[in-house]
Formats: sequence, structure tokens, C-alpha cells
Amino acid sequence: MSEQLLQQIVLILACGAGAQWLAWRFKVPSILLLLVTGFLAGPVFHLLDPDAIMGDALMPLVSLSVGIILFEGGLTLNFREWKQIGAVVRNLLVIGVVVTWGLGSLAARYVLGWDWSLSILLGAVLVVTGPTVILPLLRHVRPSRAVGNALKWEGILIDPVGALLALLVFEAIIANTRVAEFSTHALRGFGITFIVGMAFGWVGARILLFVFKRNLVPEFLHNSVTLTLVAALFTGANMVQHESGLLAVTIMGVFLANQQSLDVHHIIDFKENLRTLLIASLFILLASRLSFDELSELDWSRGLLFLLVMVLVVRPVSVFASTLFSHFNIREKLFISWLAPRGIVAAAVASIFALRLESAGVESASQLVPATFLVIVGTVTIYGLTSLPLARALGLAQPDPQGVLLLGATPFSIQLAEVLQRESIDVLLVDTNRYHLKEPRLNGIPTWHGNILGRNPEESVNLQGIGYLMALTPNDEVNSLAAIQMRSLFGKNSVFQLAPPGTSSEEDGPLSSRLSGRFLFGPGQSYFLLNSSISRKIARIKATRMTDEFTFDNFLGNQQQISTPLMVIKPGGMLHIWDFQNQPQPQSGDIMVHLAVENPNPATTAEPGKS
Repeated sequence: MSEQLLQQIVLILACGAGAQWLAWRFKVPSILLLLVTGFLAGPVFHLLDPDAIMGDALMPLVSLSVGIILFEGGLTLNFREWKQIGAVVRNLLVIGVVVTWGLGSLAARYVLGWDWSLSILLGAVLVVTGPTVILPLLRHVRPSRAVGNALKWEGILIDPVGALLALLVFEAIIANTRVAEFSTHALRGFGITFIVGMAFGWVGARILLFVFKRNLVPEFLHNSVTLTLVAALFTGANMVQHESGLLAVTIMGVFLANQQSLDVHHIIDFKENLRTLLIASLFILLASRLSFDELSELDWSRGLLFLLVMVLVVRPVSVFASTLFSHFNIREKLFISWLAPRGIVAAAVASIFALRLESAGVESASQLVPATFLVIVGTVTIYGLTSLPLARALGLAQPDPQGVLLLGATPFSIQLAEVLQRESIDVLLVDTNRYHLKEPRLNGIPTWHGNILGRNPEESVNLQGIGYLMALTPNDEVNSLAAIQMRSLFGKNSVFQLAPPGTSSEEDGPLSSRLSGRFLFGPGQSYFLLNSSISRKIARIKATRMTDEFTFDNFLGNQQQISTPLMVIKPGGMLHIWDFQNQPQPQSGDIMVHLAVENPNPATTAEPGKS
């Protein structure tokens, strides 16, 4: 039995990793391939049987895993975002929940043809919108800050609300409670859960801060101690009040994310990796529990109609009711209305309650899981394939931003920003010295005064349209730290820095590629050389268009000026930055941005198309 359990665990991990790799490879939502893989491994090929192997331990493990995922979600919420979108999020958690629950229940009753009790339970289960799938979609689409923050806050905070609502409905079904009694019971349940969740979450965060700030735990044990405390907090809160554990761990994450006395970035990084593993494993497990008997009981024509009602009617009505008097415009409301995928919490809650209802002899309870999975697969497919084109059509998304964050307001970076702006490339000039930013700001260059190495700079700086970092300060260590910090936001291949003196290749020099960005321009292009040539007016940055007559070979052979290539702007605004390893060959129609040193010998070989 132990060997069989080990084989099943390894198979779950392999299926999860393989499905996520395929999703990355073919650029499709990972949850789709996870569900398909789980279904193939379970009812189709009978490779996985979680109930037989894990028995009664399966659902507690699922619940705890969901709690860890929500804790990690809480770590991403910042109170500074609340000022802009707080009223909308509050309405989505109150008005939106009521509208979604009510309309979803009516749809289940009259479209699926279920009895009232099961319809109301399904409506409660489908209140959650699924941060496990919303957050990856937001990273892919990159909508405007207000829209993205509103969807992120809703997706994370609504999970405890939806789980508690489903629990209260489940208890009412089992106890055969009347409507008036249920209302009183629900209000009392929400109140107690809120108090218990807030108290446990605050206490958990304070304990962690007390222990870490006094160095009672070495740093290499921070992640394991945090994980243990999260599990203990989740379990303890649930012992006091059912389903308050989800709220408690979410609140604990929010408290930790917004305190200023301790850096928790290393905890966040660990939890992000753990979340990826847990999400993959959970979807494989829950999908493999489906059976053909359960799927055959569902009327699929009615099910598909129910899915369309949830997408085309329930979500839009919910969002427009919640944002009626908000500052969001019609385009933003439309996009929020079109992004409500269901995720792991809906699947876990439906699986848990379906088992209990079947044991209690509730009619049609076996249809709850396939109906929920139909909505999960359907919403992820619909939103995953259409949210990006819709965001582009509404002017809310820049999935592949080409703007440049220039770190360090120097003569070279200021002139580079001016040239890039003229070529319609977004720029942001950042410096810790306000005086250095005065002149470029007066000249219309977007600037930000602050330390990019501070906590969560992406939450303080408007990075809409920005996709690259160029660290151009005279301090190599600052440049490297900035590259490391912004790597998680822009990606490893989109962070650049000036090479330290004496560096001749990516592998050469005092900094390894793991501890730095990609080295800019080419060997010998140091901070002093670039800035002194600009300051002394020996050189200036130009933008030259390549044509059929004036090719890149002509550019290299031009004796009128000596030039250092800096970057290439493709038609449509795609940017290719020149570095030690990547030296693009401009084609006709491309714009070469270069540092031109004027030669006193006026011999001319060709006329640039544009300078």
C-alpha cells in the first residue's frame, strides 16, 4: 500500500508539472490542461484513484492546501490600492455576492431543473471567482491598474465569503431550515466568522513578526515556520468556527504584506512556488475523482445553457450593479464583467459538500460536482481565450509593453528618454535625487522620485506600458540589485544594466548573470564614457531609419560619424535592446537608436533616411 501511495504521489506531481509545461509551451490557460490531464489519469485510464489511496485524509488536505493558497494571495494585497478601488471591491463583495447568488440559484432552478435547495447551494458555490486563475490571466493581460487591482482584491477576498456562504446553505439543507431562520443563522454565522477570522489572522501575523524581528528563528527556517503557523492558524480557526480558517489565513497574509517593520519578500517568493505546486496537484486530484456515472447524470444541453447564463447574464448584472456609482467608465465595467473564471475553491467546496449531501441522501447531489466543473472549464476557456482580445479592443491592455524604465537621471539617460519619446516609446525616468529630475520633468519626460529598491516599487510607480528596465547609475551594485528586484516583474530577459568596468562578456567580470541583468550595448561602454561624451557634446543620441538605400551595412561603414548601436525599434514599436549577447540586425523600415560621435572628416558615404 505504501508503494502504491508513493507511485500515486509521484504521478500527481508529474501530471501537474507536465500539464503546466504544455500550457506554457502552447500558451493556453494551465487550468484547462490540468483538468484534462486529471480526467485522463482518473476515470479514463484509471491511473489515479485519490479516494482509495488517501481515504478520509483527502478533503482535509484539499482544504488546507486552499488555505495556503489564500494566504499567499493575501500577501499580494496592499492597502494603498484600496484607496482607489475600495468602494468597488466592497460592493462586489456585498452587492455582487447577493446578485450572483440569487441569479445563479434561479438559473440552476429553471435552466438545470434542480430543486430549490440544491440550486441555492450551487449558486453559493459559484459566488467565488477563483484567484488561482484570475491572477495568471491578469499577469497575461496586464490591464489598467485600477481594473487589475479590483479584480485581484475581489478574487482573493471573495473565496472565504463564498466558502462560508456555501457552508451556511449546506447546513440549512441538512437541518431543513426555513428562510427566516436561515437569514438569522446566516447573519450570525457571518458575524462570528468575521470576528474569529480577523482575530486569528491578526494574532498569527503578530506572532510571526515577534519571532522574526527578535531573530528567535534563523532566516533559513522562516519559510518552514511560516508554513507551520499558517497550517496551525487555519486549523485552530476552523475548530472555533467552521470555514473561518480561510478568512484567518487571508487576513494574516494581508497584515504581513502591509506592515513596514519586516521584509517578507523571501516568504512571498517561497509561497508563490508552493502555490504553483499546490494548484497543479489539487486540480489533478479533483479532476481525477470525476466518474462517467456522475457526468452522465448531468443534462449537458441544459448545462451549457446554464454556463452561458452565468457568463452573459449573471456576471454582467452583478458587476454593473456593484459599480453603478463608481468612477469606472463603461469600458472598465465591461472588462470586469468579462473576467470571472471559477477555480480551485469552487471545485474543492463542491467536492466536499457533494460527498456529505450524498451521504445524507439528498436527491441529485451527485450532479453538483460535474455542474461545477462544467462552469470551471467553461469560464476558464471562454475568459482565457477572449479576455486579451477584449482588453486590447477596449484599450485597457498592453500584454507586451515596450516602454523602458530608465534608472538614474544622467545626461545619457535623459537624452535617451527624449529620443525614445519622439519615437513613441513609453519611458519613465527614476532617480532618488529630486534635483536630477527637475529639468527632464519640465521637458515633459515622465519621472518618479524614489528608491526603486524599496518595498514593492511596482505598487508605488505607474508601470503601465513599461516592459524593460535599463539600470544606468554609476553604482554597479545598485544596478545589479535593481535588475534582481525587477526581474520578477519584467522577466529575466527584459532587465539590463551597464557592465562593470573590465567586463568583456556575460561570463566575465565580477558579477555572475544570476546576480545581474543583461549587460548593455557592448564591452567598453562604461558609465563614464557614455555620460562624458554627452556632457562634453562630443556625441549625441540619434534615431536613424534603415531603408533599402541606407542599409545597416551602410550605417556601419559611414565614415562621417562613429556610432555605438543602442537599440532597434521595429515597425509597430517593438523594441530590441543591444546587449553583449543580443545584437539585432536592423532591416529596412527599422529605426536604429545609436550614440553618434561626430567625425571632423566630413566624408560621406550615404544619407540617413532619418536623424
